[in-house]
Amino acid sequence: MRPVRQAVAQTATVSVALVIALGLRPASVREIVAAYVLALTAIALLLLTRIARDAEEWERSSSEFERALAPRRVDRVRPAELIRAERDLVLANGNAGDLHSRLLPQLRDVATARLADRGVRLADARGLLGEDAWALLRSDRPPPADRGQPGLSLKQIAALFDRIEEL
Repeated sequence: MRPVRQAVAQTATVSVALVIALGLRPASVREIVAAYVLALTAIALLLLTRIARDAEEWERSSSEFERALAPRRVDRVRPAELIRAERDLVLANGNAGDLHSRLLPQLRDVATARLADRGVRLADARGLLGEDAWALLRSDRPPPADRGQPGLSLKQIAALFDRIEEL
C-alpha cells in the first residue's frame, strides 16, 4: 500500500499548490486548473506504474509447488568411507598399534580379493607380494610389542598400496 500513500501525499501537495496558485493568480484560472489536472494525471500514471510493477513481481513469485519442484542446493559432503580411510592412514602413520588394528586388516582384505581373482590364496602369495608386503599383510602377523611406536611412513604405505594394486 505504500505507492497509494505516496500518491495521496502527492495529490495533497498538488492541491495545496492549486489553492496557493488560485490565491496569487500568477496565470489565468484556466491555465492553473490545466496544470493541476496535468499534475494529477502524472500522479495517477505514476501510481498505476508502481502498482503494475508490484503485480508483475507478485505474479513472478513462485508458488509453493514450484518451489518444491525447484532443485535444492546440495551441500557437498565427503563420503564417510573417505573420511574413515583418511583417518586410518593418518593413524597408521602415527603409531604401530593403529597400523596393525586399523589399516592392515583393510589392506589384507583388498589383497585377498585381488589374489582371489588370480586363483591364489593370501597364504600362498609370498612370492607375488614380495617380502616387505608379505611381512605386513600375512594373516599370522603378530601385534607390535610397543603399540605406541611409530607406524609406517606415508611413503611406505604408498609403496604397499602400489604393490597391492599391481596384483
